[in-house]
Amino acid sequence: MVNAERLLDELKKLRKKLEADLRGHHGSSAGRAAVEAEWQEARETKRTADTFETFFGAAVDQAAVHWILALVFLRFLEDNGLLDRPLISGIGERLELAQMRQRGHFRAHPTDSDAEYLLAMFEEAARLPGLGGLYDPTHNPLFRLPVSGDGAKELFDFFRQRLAETGAPVHYFADPDWDTRFLGDLYQDLSEEARKRFALLQTPEFVEAWILSRTLDPAIREFGHEQVRMIDPTCGSGHFLLGGFSRVLEEWRRNALEMPPAAQAQKALDAVAGVDLNPFAVEIARFRLLVAALKAAGVERLAAAPDFRFQLATGDSLLHGRHFARHELGGTEEGFRRVLRHHYAAEDTRAVDAILGRQYHAVVGNPPYITPKDGAMRDAYREIYASCYRTYGLGAPFIERFFDLALVGTERDSAGFVGLIVANSFMKREFGKKLIEDVLPKLDLTHVVDCSGAYIPGHATPTAILFGRNRPPVGRSVRLVSGIRGEPVAPDNPSAGLVWSAMALLQKWV
Repeated sequence: MVNAERLLDELKKLRKKLEADLRGHHGSSAGRAAVEAEWQEARETKRTADTFETFFGAAVDQAAVHWILALVFLRFLEDNGLLDRPLISGIGERLELAQMRQRGHFRAHPTDSDAEYLLAMFEEAARLPGLGGLYDPTHNPLFRLPVSGDGAKELFDFFRQRLAETGAPVHYFADPDWDTRFLGDLYQDLSEEARKRFALLQTPEFVEAWILSRTLDPAIREFGHEQVRMIDPTCGSGHFLLGGFSRVLEEWRRNALEMPPAAQAQKALDAVAGVDLNPFAVEIARFRLLVAALKAAGVERLAAAPDFRFQLATGDSLLHGRHFARHELGGTEEGFRRVLRHHYAAEDTRAVDAILGRQYHAVVGNPPYITPKDGAMRDAYREIYASCYRTYGLGAPFIERFFDLALVGTERDSAGFVGLIVANSFMKREFGKKLIEDVLPKLDLTHVVDCSGAYIPGHATPTAILFGRNRPPVGRSVRLVSGIRGEPVAPDNPSAGLVWSAMALLQKWV
């Protein structure tokens, strides 16, 4: 079993070593030059106002995290028997086999270091079903900034550590349930720089489940499991995507008994889409969905698995794709088009534009609770969204974008369902004025649930959950669930807290 707490603690130390290795290794290199060219283009199109040192530091951080995750993914597959032959490590003879393969590589390529060997292993892994997107040299940041031979040796040493008493692996990834939630902990806490830059925060399962019950579930009933599609435009490590996948899969299992399990899994994958600005968040979500699909299909060997397709992409949901209500938004068309043209190397232009180029029956998520960190993007969003007023929080334009991505409807025609948990600061501060007075009155906002008194782990910022549909208001009122008092003490089980339990009970009546 994965010891998530110990793994996270020790991987944070490893990340710092890799960052130092990458900075030393790329003091002047083709990789650094590529990052600088990307920065220059981003500056010219006004996609970033960061200095090059800040921009390069973020690129180094991304590369270090991707190197770590690339091996975590392989180790999980190895220890759960999904790989026929070990690539990195394993128990007993599987470790010996991995070491023998490495020695064989060096006999054939005597000038290679451990770094070249790892890259060769990633190339081999990319040929396996479902792994091509994870080890994609075009978009994965690790390929642009490779570690040195010494840095690669640090990685091997870490993942091959053994307990002195038993000889068992220090970090063992076998799990009878193939539970990948530990990757959410890595997503949130592995990189302090990324956590601050992207406001990384996991959505607890009980919150995700409650939102899906009021969005995806009624969407399935109204539009049918064959047609329904859901998107999380701020997908993070994939909690909403996994919940959506599970619910749609259950419908296919119940209604298409003759369909092979792998085909049912693919149908469920086709129904869920996710986009995130953080590249390693998307990689984690992709891997977690892959494992869920393999389990659903009853696949025990990756080599025998279907080559599952995923509706996932790295990109800026506020910026990229089609903006369906563009004619109603503020800003200048020239400024909008100038910034829209730009894509970073980690962003798959075709994929992100395809995913954000259509509307969905359910739009759910947990957008960042922060103000925009990059001054250029703060101005760019202001050119696009009417809700970006004064010193705005990102929750404002994301509320606008969530509704925009939902299937549009009229009072008589079906419309997409929207549900999101967001910082409630827009309801209390002046920057929320435009959102509340100019945007929301045009939409069918049905429920505002005050969560400020509920205990939601990790969510120190007071929040609210909004529900609605992308159509003109049907009624003259919005149902409000408002807190009277908070939790007396932090509950051992947050989903059973007094405040949250009262809110969950009220959903039957509002």
